[in-house]
Amino acid sequence: MHEMIMMMNRRRSGIKREWAVAVVGAGGEMESLEAGKQEIMRRTRVAARDLRRMLSSSSRTTIAGRECAIVINLEHIKCIITANEALFLNSRDPSLVSLLHHLHNRIILPSSSSTNILPFEFVALEACLHASCTTLENLSNILQQEAHTAFYKLTSEINILNLERVRQIKNRLLALTCRAHKVRDELERLLDNDENMIEMYLTNKLRSEDAVSNVEELEMLLGAYLVQIGGTLNKLFTVREYAEETEEYIKAMLKEKQDKLLQMAVRVGTANVIAEAFITVVGIFTINIHIDLFQKHALLPWIVGGCVASSIFLYVSAIVWYRHKHLLD
Repeated sequence: MHEMIMMMNRRRSGIKREWAVAVVGAGGEMESLEAGKQEIMRRTRVAARDLRRMLSSSSRTTIAGRECAIVINLEHIKCIITANEALFLNSRDPSLVSLLHHLHNRIILPSSSSTNILPFEFVALEACLHASCTTLENLSNILQQEAHTAFYKLTSEINILNLERVRQIKNRLLALTCRAHKVRDELERLLDNDENMIEMYLTNKLRSEDAVSNVEELEMLLGAYLVQIGGTLNKLFTVREYAEETEEYIKAMLKEKQDKLLQMAVRVGTANVIAEAFITVVGIFTINIHIDLFQKHALLPWIVGGCVASSIFLYVSAIVWYRHKHLLD
């Protein structure tokens, strides 16, 4: 009840939440503005549920064609593309600066290597895919370099600091792999859905042209970035394999050290038992050191010497038996 009253008070007072929006026009013009949901919906003609999903913090990766727009929720990019402009809803994000510059340059300086000029919506889509895939690729390259360094240090010296570094590398590897998988899965889903791709030909809709014959153009665009994100996943898979091999090597090293410690414990324990037996025997004989037998024949040195020799013989025999039973190397 209290929440309903608060919502009613907000509506009455005219308080509206607005987002910083960067707008890039089809001619390369750029604009920054503050816009609420209603204004964004009116300008792009997207459904309220699409906008709500984009602005949600738990929204999934999405590239979807709608009647009058392409809705993109890709990594840090939240963008709505129409036939005439592209709206980036999180324009205060510093990582969007390079994307906006790239899109601006692509519009005013079209690629000379391309024989077909892409419509604006595909230029904007390509810029978003380029930013997302390139970011993941750069992060994977950095992670790969750091992983090799961390794993090498760990194999050289096993300590808490190196173990913590490797743990952080593995956490980053898992998170980055999940992000790359989401992008790849969305591209594959889109390529498997011709109807969704047809919906993305916004310029053709305005001109009342049939887009079915041109779907291959979009397929080539999406396929190129599918290959790029696949290469990124291959790098991450290589790092994961290297991590697993390093773990196996570390486990083998630790097992070897543990075995050596156990063998040392066996040797020391055997020596302690024999030493205690030696002390006990010598102690028994030294109790009677004042009798005539010891005084006349000086037997104590012989007894001690015999005990020492017997102890050495027993220790060597025990070690030989341990090795025969494969208890020691």
